[in-house]
Amino acid sequence: MSKQTTTDWWPNQLDLEILDQNAQDVSPYPDDFDYAEAFQSLDLDEVKSDLEDLMTSSQDWWPADYGHYGPLFIRMAWHSAGTYRTADGRGGAAGGRQRLAPINSWPDNANLDKARRLLLPIKQKYGRKLSWGDLMILAGNVAIESMGFETFGYAGGREDDFAPDDSAYWGPESEMDTQERFDEPGDIEPGLGASVMGLIYVNPEGPDGQPDPMASAKNIRQTFDRMAMNDEETAALIAGGHTFGKVHGADDPDEHVGAEPEAAPIEAQGLGWESDYGSGKGGDTITSGIEGPWTGSPTEWDMGYLDNLLEYEWEPEKGPGGAWQWTPTDESLHGSAPDAHDPDEQVTPMMLTTDIALKRDPAYREIVEEFRENPMAFGMNFAKAWYKLTHRDMGPPSRFLGPEVPDEEMIWQDPIPAVDHDLIGDAEIESLKAEVLDTDLTTQQLVKTAWGAASTYRDSDKRGGANGARIRLDPQRNWDVNEPETLETVLDTLEGVQAEFNDARDDDVRVSLADLIVLGGNAAVEQAAAEAGVDVTVPFEPGRTDATQERTDADSFEALEPRVDGFRNYIADGIDHRPEELLVDHADLLDLSVSEMTVLVGGMRALGATYEDTERGVFTETPGALTNDFFVNLLDMETEWVPVADDSAGDTELYEGVDRESGAVEWEATRLDLIFGSHSRLRTVADVYASDDADEQFVEDFVDAWTKVMRLDRFDLE
Repeated sequence: MSKQTTTDWWPNQLDLEILDQNAQDVSPYPDDFDYAEAFQSLDLDEVKSDLEDLMTSSQDWWPADYGHYGPLFIRMAWHSAGTYRTADGRGGAAGGRQRLAPINSWPDNANLDKARRLLLPIKQKYGRKLSWGDLMILAGNVAIESMGFETFGYAGGREDDFAPDDSAYWGPESEMDTQERFDEPGDIEPGLGASVMGLIYVNPEGPDGQPDPMASAKNIRQTFDRMAMNDEETAALIAGGHTFGKVHGADDPDEHVGAEPEAAPIEAQGLGWESDYGSGKGGDTITSGIEGPWTGSPTEWDMGYLDNLLEYEWEPEKGPGGAWQWTPTDESLHGSAPDAHDPDEQVTPMMLTTDIALKRDPAYREIVEEFRENPMAFGMNFAKAWYKLTHRDMGPPSRFLGPEVPDEEMIWQDPIPAVDHDLIGDAEIESLKAEVLDTDLTTQQLVKTAWGAASTYRDSDKRGGANGARIRLDPQRNWDVNEPETLETVLDTLEGVQAEFNDARDDDVRVSLADLIVLGGNAAVEQAAAEAGVDVTVPFEPGRTDATQERTDADSFEALEPRVDGFRNYIADGIDHRPEELLVDHADLLDLSVSEMTVLVGGMRALGATYEDTERGVFTETPGALTNDFFVNLLDMETEWVPVADDSAGDTELYEGVDRESGAVEWEATRLDLIFGSHSRLRTVADVYASDDADEQFVEDFVDAWTKVMRLDRFDLE
């Protein structure tokens, strides 16, 4: 029985379900289960030994190509991690989300359901000590090592999800294997990584299924860049990954392959892509529709891929699966590779359009030629790029678990120095709060600076946050939302307080600027609560340190710049979504619930902590006092809200609150304010905070939510 939901009836209604995910625990494990502790109890060598045995234990129900499952597990691990994109940090291997819809049924993941079923005995053996997210990546590493390559390292710590991440926007298409995401030819819609719905990166046949290497190179560069890889890393990953295994296109998939796992019949028990071509497996396997290996030794790390690509000329042809692939024009390469299942047969290597793109694009060609001339450089680049690919979404190295975590800390991990001094205690905390409040800095300046530092955090990939005080570094100090000139004044003042405190100490106690920024915001909140008649202490834990510009990848951090910060009532020009949708998206990245988002917005408005100190949304006569006035006046029926300006898209963005009796303009608002009165669910929460007896609850809830945001990146406190 199907049922209509509220979004079915009103599809334009603001969807809050992604915030409900943050408030719900759907894990079957008990609340006190500590995955990090469980993982650390593993004998990783034993797990790897089991995986190595599995690699060459071919199963009749899904035979291994060349008697080795290594290439299949590499593809599984790559496709698990390769969904990551820098725009919002979503995707990646964390959560083991390849097990869940829609990713488990993407066309690009065809037959990876079999790879996970092959791993099932190992998952069952180690149970809760080894998540699927960690197991899939570990299997990829062991696969590479079992075929003669030394990986750069491995870290555990990926906790499994047990429901799909509905916050991820995968594209506008309503059907798989389609593409409606190009604003201009070759220019993918902002925020997306892949070029086609249901693919990890690009169409291996070429854009629009046409064998055009130069157009393919453009797509490759754009998609890999959006997934945090530069040209050298991209070339290393493609060349290294295609050194192993083969692609499968024994016949046309449209004619022989059945439904994906989510659409398969119940008796299939989660397996999909059943094929009626021959045996449907082994030599009859159909996956992409492209057929053949890249090299003559598909289960060994060697230079065969680069040698074949660069030494020989290639021409496009339709393979047995009906898809475009490239065949060597030189007959000496014909029949030079083993068949994957018949030892008495030889086959001809092939290339994908995406491979030929590396040869035709001048920048990529220079890189792959250098790799071929310097195999050691090729190996090191692949090792580091593979490590980055499979660990990019895990956050700082402090979260990495296990004996194979490398000592080297890469710049893409946003390194923050370790604490090298004694931390401030309760007496110093109170003294510093008093000193900060005794400066000329306003409540608004202190609150906005602390918020600007902490609210860059993204729970999707554990980047950003107040730790490191990167708000004082490029690019964050120049972001429009941070009001650079005012921010400079605040930072100069706080640095003065910091220097005076540290210089006066005759012991090893010091305060970092990162700690002082948060402490200043906390002090301002406490003072604002007192002005509202509520005595409250905002919890504070020292221990943050200050990052350096040299160890900050400024280009990478640009992805964290908010286009809309609904908490500061900031809306950038030219946004392509309704501001309230981006508010919810931001709240989701901060791991907030609906109630936490609501109370934070109301509190920030009461504090007057708005972009450029505008009065938009500041529905109070006492800005700076932490009152519930925002909700009281928003819901006041003596006020009528009227639009005053239209943007170019026709959506009203600015409103005035007019006194119904006098006609006088009382307030000014944006959609980011009025959504809390117009949306039925948000209004139910606003009703609670607007009540006469809600003063103390409002302050306490605001402080709890504020503290949560300030601590989101304090993984050392977990």
